[in-house]
Parts: sequence; structure tokens; C-alpha cells
Amino acid sequence: MAEETSNAPERGILRPPFGSPGLAPVFRAKIVRERRGALAIGLAFVLSLFAVGAPPAAAASGRITVQSGGVTRTALLVQQRRLKQARRPLVVILRQAREKGPHQRRLFGLDEMSGSGGPILVYPDPLGGRWSAGPGADAAFIRDLIARLVSDGLVDRRKVFLVGIGDGGFPALQLACDNAPLLAGAAVAISAMPVDLATACKPARPVPFMMIAGTADPVVPFAGGKAALADQKSDVASVDAILAIFGKAAGCGEGRTTTAIPDRDPRDGTRAYVDRLNGCKVPVELLRVEGGGHSLPGRPLTGDGPRLGPHNNDLEAARLIWDFLRKAGS
Repeated sequence: MAEETSNAPERGILRPPFGSPGLAPVFRAKIVRERRGALAIGLAFVLSLFAVGAPPAAAASGRITVQSGGVTRTALLVQQRRLKQARRPLVVILRQAREKGPHQRRLFGLDEMSGSGGPILVYPDPLGGRWSAGPGADAAFIRDLIARLVSDGLVDRRKVFLVGIGDGGFPALQLACDNAPLLAGAAVAISAMPVDLATACKPARPVPFMMIAGTADPVVPFAGGKAALADQKSDVASVDAILAIFGKAAGCGEGRTTTAIPDRDPRDGTRAYVDRLNGCKVPVELLRVEGGGHSLPGRPLTGDGPRLGPHNNDLEAARLIWDFLRKAGS
């Protein structure tokens, strides 16, 4: 390219006096550098405009506070960037009370399933490090939390889902019994329902419902009996009795259809089956892990692994729950 030799002054740049040959090359070099610098700045600005609309590498999270029953309660809110300001589905995840929130998020794996435009996830914090099993402050807190997110314009009230894991399943089941019209679906894993609640539970309408349970769970007995959770040691109903409650509400017929999950890890000593109740208005399902203990299939074990019994590696529990809720809300 021919070098520009115009004598017109550059804006903002002082030229050497004409006829100073020793200084001219220096000033020409300076002009070229400044032009390149300006071009780089302009290019960076244009790229930044496109970057504003780019999807984030990870979900954003933050704490939310809610006044419930005169008490300040907290929850962790997780959502992807909202490219459209539309209301989105909500998944309320009641974690195991004694586990820290960040650890539980990694353990469950539900965050991994939420992509751009997916549902909002919220992890309520138990009060004083424990959940209540009855219709008390925790149930009211969850209702108030949902109402807050709906009133803030974030959540579609028709697509509120509930997941309870471990002792978090106790308040989840209480809510599913007492507040069925609030929910578009519910899933409970390695948990159970107290016998007194099972006697009184009559959901007001059909609720898509899934359970995940191991037949050799040493903490929450599959056939019913005394639970051995840290903060829940009440007598619990059997898994079949719990399914029957939601099956009755869903108008299910007789029997169930069983699908065997491929035995991808024959060495783990377990087999997984999906039992679907027949003739239901909405799906009612059980992931039954024959020989399985108190753990989520396919998820990392905690330090108490051996005490929790055999661990199934044939499928991903988080994926199964996610797919069930997605179909329930479609």
C-alpha cells in the first residue's frame, strides 16, 4: 500500500514543521500506531455489543429473602440469562437439611440440566438446619416463596414443580398432599411419608408424581417402618402405599407396567426398573432400585457411602427427574 503523504493536519495530532526531515518518520510512525489503536478500540466496542446477547457460560445464582410467618427465610435462586422477559417454569428443590446448599447442588445434578431458557431453580433453606414433617412453618414458607416469585413476574404459576430429596421429601410430600392445585408435578427421592400423613393425605386434584426408592434402603425402609434420618425418625408408610395415594387422585386403574433399565454396571449388585401405574389421568411412576440403598442412582456418593447401602450406576437420577417434570409440564 502506498504511504499516505497528504500534508493535511491530522485531528488531534501535532505535525512537525514542514521541512524537518529528521522528525517526519517518527511522527508518521506515531500516526500509524494511533490509527491502529483507534481501530482496535472500535473493534472491541463492536464485539462487546454482540457479546451482550451471548449466552452465559454458567447460571447466575443469588440469595432471596422472604418474610413468612413473621420470620425471615432464605433461599438460593438459580437461573440462566433470560433472553426473553417471559415468565418461566419453577422447580423448588427441598434438599437434605444437614447438607450445605452448594454441595447439594453438585450432588443432585439438576443445575446441569437447566439450559438457556430453562426453568428457574430455587433451593429453600431449612430453618435452624432442619425441616418440619407436618403442616407447619416450612409448608407456609414454600407457599410464600412461590407467591413472591410469581408476583415478581419471574414464574409461571401454572408450571411450579416440587422436588424433595432425603428428609426434604417429608415437607415436599406434605405440600403435595395439601396443596395439589399449586403444583404441576412432584418428584421425591430416597424419602417417605409419615404414617399419619398417609392416612390423611387426599390430594385435591391429580398431580404428576414420581418416586425414586431402593428396596434395600437402610435409612428409609421401602416396605415402611421406622425411618433413620438424622431429624426424621417417625414411622413411615411403604413406597407402594404412597404411590397408591397419588394413583387414586390420578384415577389410575389396576396394575402397573414395568420397564427394566439396562444393567450397565453389573458389579453394583442392583437392578433398576420403572413402574408406571396404568390408566392414570396424569403419570404416576416409581424408579425402583432392586437391592439399592439410600442414594441417588448415577450421582456421586457422600462420605457415608458404605453405610447407605449398594449404589446403582445404571442411570442418571437427575436426568430421569428432569425428563419426568419436563413431560409433565408440556
